[in-house]
Amino acid sequence: MRLLHTSDWHLGRSFHRVNLLEAQRAFVDHLVRTVREHRVDAVLVAGDVYDRAVPPLAAVELFDETLHRLAELAVPTVMISGNHDSPRRLGVGAGLIERAGIHLRTDPDACGTPVLLADDHGDVAFYGLPYLEPALVRERLGAAGAGHTAVLRAAMDRVRADLAGRPDGTRAVVLAHAFVAGGATSDSERDITVGGVAAVPADVFDGVHYTALGHLHGSQAITDRVRYSGSPLAYSFSEADHRKTMWLVDLDADGAVTAERLDCPVPRPLARIRGRLEELLADPGLDRHEDAWIEATLTDPDRPHEPMARLTRRFPHTLSLVFEPDRAPEDPLASYASRLRGRTDQQIAEDFVAHVRGGAGPDAAERAVLTAALDSVRLDEAAREVTP
Repeated sequence: MRLLHTSDWHLGRSFHRVNLLEAQRAFVDHLVRTVREHRVDAVLVAGDVYDRAVPPLAAVELFDETLHRLAELAVPTVMISGNHDSPRRLGVGAGLIERAGIHLRTDPDACGTPVLLADDHGDVAFYGLPYLEPALVRERLGAAGAGHTAVLRAAMDRVRADLAGRPDGTRAVVLAHAFVAGGATSDSERDITVGGVAAVPADVFDGVHYTALGHLHGSQAITDRVRYSGSPLAYSFSEADHRKTMWLVDLDADGAVTAERLDCPVPRPLARIRGRLEELLADPGLDRHEDAWIEATLTDPDRPHEPMARLTRRFPHTLSLVFEPDRAPEDPLASYASRLRGRTDQQIAEDFVAHVRGGAGPDAAERAVLTAALDSVRLDEAAREVTP
C-alpha cells in the first residue's frame, strides 16, 4: 500500500506579515497532483491543519476545497487534529465527511478505533491519535502519569489491544502529533512542554509498522518506521535550510517500509544574512539572495541610518531586521534578544529569580512553582482552543 504522509499545513498562517494563502493553495495543487501521478492509496495528514483554533474564513474555504478535491480522487484520507487546531471545530461533520473517504480523527476516545483499508495483501489499520493535551485527556485515557509520554502510552495501549484482536498479518499505521525525542526543532513550533518535559521516546510507538508524525516542521526520520513529514512551507527563518517535502511511503505485504521524499513547491527561497550594513550592500557573494525573503542581522556597533530602506534597494524582499552589534557578551548594551536566544521560558524565569536575588537561583520547591505556573498558562491556552 502506498501512503503519502504530510502534516503541519497551518492554513491561515502568514510569514512576517506576508499572506501565504496562495502558496498554500499551490501546495494543495501539488498534493493533488502527487496523489494522482504517484498512484497513492491513502493520504495521511498528521495534524495542525489550521494555524489557530479559529481560522480565518479564507483558510476554511481552502480546507473545504481541499477536502472536495481529495474526495474526487477517490483516495482515502486520514487526518488528525494538532495542537494548533480546535479538535471540536475540525471534527464537525466528521461522520458525514467519512462517507466521502475523508476520515477526521479528533476525538481521543477513538484512539483505538482504526480506519480499515485493504490492498491485495489484506487489511491495513490506520489509528489516528490527535494531539493529546495531558491535563485534558489523562483521566479519559486512564494514563498512569501526567505528561505526554504517559498519555501517548495509554493511547498506544488501546491501539495495540485493538490490533491484537485482528487477523494475523494486519498491518498497522499510526498518525500522531507530538514531540518525539531526537527530533530537530525550529522557531515556528508552539511549545508543548509539560512539567519541563516536552519530548516522548520513540519506543512509545513500538508494535506498529509505520508512525506518521506531525508537529516538528523539519522533515526527518526518527527511525525507519517513525518519521516527521515536516511543514510543506517554511514558517520561520530558522527553516531557511529546510528541504520541504512529503514522504511517499510504501508498505509491503509483510509491513516493511520504504520511503522517498518528494519536494514541495517553494514560493520564494529564504536567506539569513549577517554583517555590517555596508558590507551586506556591497558583497557580490550575496547576489544569489536578491530575490529571496531575507532576514538581515546587522552587526554594526551603532545603528546605521535608515537600514531597512537601504537594504530593500538591493534585497527588495527583506522581511526581518535584527540588530546584534559586535560587543562582548558581558557588555550591558549587548542585545537582550541575543542573551535570550535558545533559552526556554523556564530558564528565563529562573535566571530572573537569580538576578533579583543577586545570584541565588530558585531552590527545588520554587522551581516546581515556576514550572506549575508556566504549565497553567499553557494549559489555559489549550483549554480555550478546544472550547466550542
